[in-house]
Amino acid sequence: MITKYGDYCIFCGKPREAVHHLIFGSTRRKADEDKLVAPTCNNCHNMGAKDTKIHGNVMAEKMSKIIGQLAYEKKQVVEGRTEDEAREDFRERYGKSFL
Repeated sequence: MITKYGDYCIFCGKPREAVHHLIFGSTRRKADEDKLVAPTCNNCHNMGAKDTKIHGNVMAEKMSKIIGQLAYEKKQVVEGRTEDEAREDFRERYGKSFL
């Protein structure tokens, strides 16, 4: 989980009803392993209007992947890697950079 406030939607602050994988598709399993998930309410995740939900909203999906990559790289740097090493680690693990 990328936030210590895991009981509340990261977007609107309502109680969490779902968990959003910041990086999804064929690499979703890796995102699970790396805890690249964020708490969401159902409305913000995939049940709201097109402009208020993540899934089906192209810009929100792109931002989700960017946030996931930044969280991954931050953790790597905290653990002693350089920023360049963290970026390369992400590219190797996920097959590309979203930044």
